[in-house]
Amino acid sequence: MPNPTAAMLVIGDEILSGRTRDANMHHLANELTHAGIDLKEVRVVSDDHDAIVAAVKALSGAYDYVFTSGGIGPTHDDITADCIAAAFGKHIDVRDDARALLQAHYDARGQELNAARLRMARIPDDATLIDNPVSTAPGFKLENVHVMAGVPSVFNAMVASVIPTLTGGAPLLSQTICIMRGEGDIAIPLRALAEEFTDLSIGSYPFQRDGVYGSNIVIRGTDGVRIDAAATQLADTLGL
Repeated sequence: MPNPTAAMLVIGDEILSGRTRDANMHHLANELTHAGIDLKEVRVVSDDHDAIVAAVKALSGAYDYVFTSGGIGPTHDDITADCIAAAFGKHIDVRDDARALLQAHYDARGQELNAARLRMARIPDDATLIDNPVSTAPGFKLENVHVMAGVPSVFNAMVASVIPTLTGGAPLLSQTICIMRGEGDIAIPLRALAEEFTDLSIGSYPFQRDGVYGSNIVIRGTDGVRIDAAATQLADTLGL
C-alpha cells in the first residue's frame, strides 16, 4: 500500500520577494519522511486572498494532508485563517478556547490582550486547535489542512505536536552512491536500473569538484533490501 501523501503551502510576500528564506519546508520534509508520509508538492503564494483560497482548495483535494506556514499573526496582512475559512465555507470569529489561551499568556506577562493580538484567536468553526508551546497563539486543523505559523521555531513546535496525530506509512530510506563520472556517461545504465527497480526512486544529482564532473546517485524507497540490491547492481555495472 502506498504511503499517505502531503503538500505544503508557504504563504507570504516576504518569501516571494527574497527578504525571508524559507526554512520550514526543509524541516517539514524531514519530519514527514520519518513518519512515512510522502511530501509531493510545495507551493508558495503571496498574501492574496484569492490565491490562498484557490491553492488550499486544490491541494486539499489532491493530497491526504496539507500543511500551511505563515499568515496567522496579529497584523493586517495575516489573512490565512480567513482564507482557510473561505476555502471550506466556514464562519470565522474569535473563539473562546483560543481567547482563553492568549488571555492567560498575556496576563502572565502583564501585557494587554489588545485587538491586534486578539486576531490570533480568530479560528474557523469546526477547526481543532494546534498547540503552540513557544508563543501560545494556536494554529488549527480544518478538514485535512494544518494551519501553522511561519516563524521557524513556532512552526517546528507545531509540527512536533501534529506529527503524532497523523497516519503514516513505512519510513522512506535512502542510499547515496558518489560516482566521479559525468551524467552523460552513466545515463544509460541508470535508466536500465530505474526500469528494473520500478518500486524505487533513483535520482542523479551532478556536481563539479576540482574540475572533475561527478554525480551523487540517490536511491530511495521503503524496502532496505531492495535499495541495497539496486546499489550493488549499479556498482557492479559501473565497475565501482
